[in-house]
Amino acid sequence: MDLQRNSLGLGRRPALLLVDMIVGFTSSRCPLGTDCPDVVEANRQLLERFRALSLPVVFTTVVYHHDGEARVFRDRIPHLNVLKPDSEWVHVDPRLAPQAGEPVIPKQWASSFHRTGLDAWLREQGADSLVVTGLTTSGCVRATVVDGLQYDYPVVVPQEAVGDRNPEAHQANLFDMHAKYADVMSLADVLAQLPLPQTV
Repeated sequence: MDLQRNSLGLGRRPALLLVDMIVGFTSSRCPLGTDCPDVVEANRQLLERFRALSLPVVFTTVVYHHDGEARVFRDRIPHLNVLKPDSEWVHVDPRLAPQAGEPVIPKQWASSFHRTGLDAWLREQGADSLVVTGLTTSGCVRATVVDGLQYDYPVVVPQEAVGDRNPEAHQANLFDMHAKYADVMSLADVLAQLPLPQTV
């Protein structure tokens, strides 16, 4: 039986956090990746709205500089070793290229918060809630969503803006995140919670 839960939605100044929307995960040319044009498009729509509203936008990437970083994680998933600083795989998908003032935070583990400056940056921006998107639903997205809650941010996950290599894992993790850690909703409903940009 599901626990009773409250929908918290977005605050007055949400931040958009794009988790690992990097070429290594958005291209099937990489052993870690899968082609996901629909997920990229959903992220593009969110970027467009957040930028028009001058709301905080932040990206993450995964990059390993030496063999000692995240040793156990990399021993378990050897394909992670392709994520080197000089590889194309660690760059944000060019369809979602960051703009000035939108940091790309490097990480070595699943959560975007673990041993990074993400929380400090969000506090500096005055962010009071998070829209978490990216890849993969059952991996780095879920880990980031759980830590987002643990850092006291209400978290919203637009279901079309996250993806996974395994459809069953995708659905199961959306269900579980919504049950405990975040509001999982449609992209249309997330956009509806954001104001429309002012037109001149």
